[in-house]
Amino acid sequence: MSSATRRGLEIVAAALLLGALADALLHGTPLGLNVPLWTVAFVGALAALAVRHGASLRGDRALMLGALVLFSALFVWRDSPALASLNATALLTALAVGALRDPAARARLASLGDYARGYGEALEAAVAGGAVLVFGEIRWPEVARGAAADRAAAVLRGLLIAVPLLVLFGALFAAADAVFSDLLGLLVPELSRPFDHALFVLAGAWISAGLLRRYLQRPAPVEREPRDGRVGATETVVALVLVNALFLAFVLVQLRYLFGGASLVETDVGLTYAEYARRGFFELVAVTALALALLLVADWALRRGRRRDERLFRVLAAALLLLVAVVMVSALQRLRLYQREYGLTELRLYATAFVLWLAVVLGWFAGTVLRGRRHLFAGGAVAAALAAIVVLNAVNPDAVIARVNVDRAAERRPVDLAYLLQLSDDAAPTLARALPGLEAARAEHVGPPHVAATLLARACPAGRDWRSWNVGRERADRAVREAARALRALAGPLAPPC
Repeated sequence: MSSATRRGLEIVAAALLLGALADALLHGTPLGLNVPLWTVAFVGALAALAVRHGASLRGDRALMLGALVLFSALFVWRDSPALASLNATALLTALAVGALRDPAARARLASLGDYARGYGEALEAAVAGGAVLVFGEIRWPEVARGAAADRAAAVLRGLLIAVPLLVLFGALFAAADAVFSDLLGLLVPELSRPFDHALFVLAGAWISAGLLRRYLQRPAPVEREPRDGRVGATETVVALVLVNALFLAFVLVQLRYLFGGASLVETDVGLTYAEYARRGFFELVAVTALALALLLVADWALRRGRRRDERLFRVLAAALLLLVAVVMVSALQRLRLYQREYGLTELRLYATAFVLWLAVVLGWFAGTVLRGRRHLFAGGAVAAALAAIVVLNAVNPDAVIARVNVDRAAERRPVDLAYLLQLSDDAAPTLARALPGLEAARAEHVGPPHVAATLLARACPAGRDWRSWNVGRERADRAVREAARALRALAGPLAPPC
């Protein structure tokens, strides 16, 4: 048996085990402890195969393994679905870093195009890598030799033919006769469940096989075309001068309103200050992001020639960065005013985090691209994004949102308890402690009794599973148990029996 076939079979065996483990840990269960358990199993399988077949897991792939373990562990910390989405994005970014093909394109020096290719190659490996392995690299005639192997293959083919027929005719007979349906239910409980599990195992194995195969391969050099620029200095300068003029006009208006206060806005614009803030915040966030993209494209497309042209471009780009900084301050000021009037939500908090990340990236742009070190920009921006995700997990956004909105009750402002109920268990300790004091607060849509009953119902043990355990849910259960007497008194007849 050739070494390629042997390695392929070992990858398939490891992938099937990972698929079965994914089904046991992840199928139909909320995310929690199960995510790092499966991730550690994947990392362990990859490391074992790498040692066995002499593959290198140094450099970016070692960085990938560390990031996979770190961001999968964050699923055990917080319960917020929004944070889970960000953590999943970080996991995908780690897989993209590991998929960088060019040995010269280290994560620290990779361009945005390199990272985009990394995402594409990781996706390609997950979708098509299993097919290349099974139908291309494994030489099945080397495996299936001898009469026993032929009989085993024939039996397997017979099973593959029979299973869909059994499912089809069994379902028709069950629909035709109630007695047969009951008998079938006793013999095969939840008839669809075995096939659901089999599909989940196969999907997990397919993805695992493709990724294992990809990360066991040696990186291959990528041919890079020299970048000579596509746009002349004159065109770039004209465009940047006009964009700077537009930004400067907007900034001058903003300075007047920022220092003039609410009365000036209401007089000149005809809107309340809260309406003015709500109308502009997300537009200004979009402007900031698009301005950064514009500067990146302009630097990439600029045809390098005379040093004077490059210096002029950098001066105009730096001026635009300063104007964008004022736009960002205006956006954050608008959000602060709007939050003071209407409270804090997930969208407002995460949008603020995005603006702060953009501020870091703009500073990094000034320190790298404008100093002729463009090759360092993408790696630093990605590192800043991953660090921001870790910081958000540490901040605990849902608890912050609950605390800010509960504090509004002390200021005699209305509290949207219905919205707070939509938050994850990360917010439950704050609500459980503060709810008895909110009985006389002005609540919108639902009242404190309904919130108390919902918190008690969330803490009921029914349906809990060790696979979905995390710190956020554990703290929520503990906080509800400690405040159970006050919560039951507040809930009254709405309190659940558990």
